Amino acid sequence: MFFMREAFLFGAMGMLRERVLELADKCAPQHRTVQPPGFNNNILWHLGHILTVTDGIMYGLSGEASQLPASYRTFFGNGTKPSDWGDGVPSWETIIEQLKGQPQQIIAHFTGRLHQAAKENFANAETAGELLQVNLMHEHNHAGSINAMLKVLNS
Repeated sequence: MFFMREAFLFGAMGMLRERVLELADKCAPQHRTVQPPGFNNNILWHLGHILTVTDGIMYGLSGEASQLPASYRTFFGNGTKPSDWGDGVPSWETIIEQLKGQPQQIIAHFTGRLHQAAKENFANAETAGELLQVNLMHEHNHAGSINAMLKVLNS
């Protein structure tokens, strides 16, 4: 059986999150909630989605309590879109601060526990470490979407 080192996985998570935050910094305030042609969502949605899905994968699929308000799933969960948003959408600044803090929160919670069994899940991940790998793939996909959206918005 093959196992990735805990420090490697946590380091990869941190590097990817830094990349996402760098992309967010490149988004002009007037573009944060613009849905460019050909895209299903806006950049605020992608950032909130990364935050929300990371929480759901790491905590929910590990059988742990969510670290985010339940309302986040209404705004940023799978199948949601900004055109359905009502009142109470978290601000850009709130999402950014939570994105900044989430990796350290995960490291503090899961250090020494990446071997712990995962709940049955869509990816067939068996451990918290495998869930983290699934999450890295998901976050990388959305980082690519944000990058593409920025190119369109800034052209």
